[in-house]
Amino acid sequence: MSVKIVVGAQWGDEGKGKVTDKLAETADYVIRFSGGNNAGHTVIVEDDKYELHLIPSSILYPNKKSVIGNGVVIDPVALISEMEGLKKRGLSFDKFYISEQAHVVMPYHKEFDGLEEKRKGDNKIGTTKKGIGPAYTDKVARRGIRICDLINVDRFKRKLDNILEYKNLILEKVYNENKLSYDDILEQYLEAAEKLKPYVTDTSKLLDEAYKKDKNIFFEGAQGTLLDIDYGSYPYVTSSNPTAGGVCTGSGFGPTKIDDIIGVAKAYITRVGAGPFPTELFNEMGTFLQEKGHEYGVTTGRARRCGWLDLPLLKYAVRVNGLTELVLTKVDILSGLKEIKVCTSYKKETCNISQAGLQNDNEPVYEAFPGWDKDIKGIQNFDELPKEAQNFINMIEDEIGIPITVIGTGPEREDAIIRK
Repeated sequence: MSVKIVVGAQWGDEGKGKVTDKLAETADYVIRFSGGNNAGHTVIVEDDKYELHLIPSSILYPNKKSVIGNGVVIDPVALISEMEGLKKRGLSFDKFYISEQAHVVMPYHKEFDGLEEKRKGDNKIGTTKKGIGPAYTDKVARRGIRICDLINVDRFKRKLDNILEYKNLILEKVYNENKLSYDDILEQYLEAAEKLKPYVTDTSKLLDEAYKKDKNIFFEGAQGTLLDIDYGSYPYVTSSNPTAGGVCTGSGFGPTKIDDIIGVAKAYITRVGAGPFPTELFNEMGTFLQEKGHEYGVTTGRARRCGWLDLPLLKYAVRVNGLTELVLTKVDILSGLKEIKVCTSYKKETCNISQAGLQNDNEPVYEAFPGWDKDIKGIQNFDELPKEAQNFINMIEDEIGIPITVIGTGPEREDAIIRK
């Protein structure tokens, strides 16, 4: 039996989809514990490409149990659309579970998300406008609607009537927008509730029973450490805790049961949306990484900003997550470069690395490393890598103080070097 967590060690988009897909092979249960359909995983299986947003990667395996935990905010309409798309491709949802305590993304959440971004103008955060932040706001303000409320018709009617009156008042008086229709929302969401009801259960109890039966349990992270509401580049962050600590509150699973916390990082670094990015490249090298790495968001299609690997921020992610090992992805993208740069420190000294590395006013200090010409795509043996690539990976491992156990050498399932 083992209990593992996979989290992003950068700003998300680190290639967790491929990692989680591989780990799902050995797991009995796979759980999403935070975020919403503002996140996405891409999994490539032979000639098939799967883009997952709310549903755990284990859905690709018919004998695995896939769980959406209470820490996720669920857009029922989006979830049903994703489920139906996967069912058409032959996937089964016989072992799919939704936490009854997860909160629901409502139409007014998406409305407010877009209106706030518009109001902020040049100061906008760059959200996906999926309503995730406003849904978490209502959760904390204790006026949210949970899945258990949604599937209880009478309770949902009462809650919607009460909350929508308040939301429509804000739409009219603050934003000068039209009211949302109670009847339209009720009809759409009750229809969704009927479709989702068979999958709803107490997932915390489900996981506890699995643990007692010595099952392999795997928690699948979305987004990344530097987007964490507490530890990220605030306020340019998501509204949940995608760090390892979010697993326990987002699933009802105790911390003493966790064995391994795996971080995932690219051999360079990217981010989507606004916010500070110390090593961002605005030149041909940035374009090279973007194009060769296919750096476009799974959820939004937006081009990702690209930059050199930032070691201080990677060390920060190791610390706040308590990472026990690292998966380094997209090393193959660096093939062909004569020189590879890595940020090793910042010009301003500070006791708080989140302030040093997550603000725009601090200049990175770079160290240059020799590149390599050989195309390493698909290599599965570390000794077959060019010496320059080996030295680059060993340097990162020495700096962060934990082992790099998996090295990504391409997008397909088998394009990886396993070092343990």
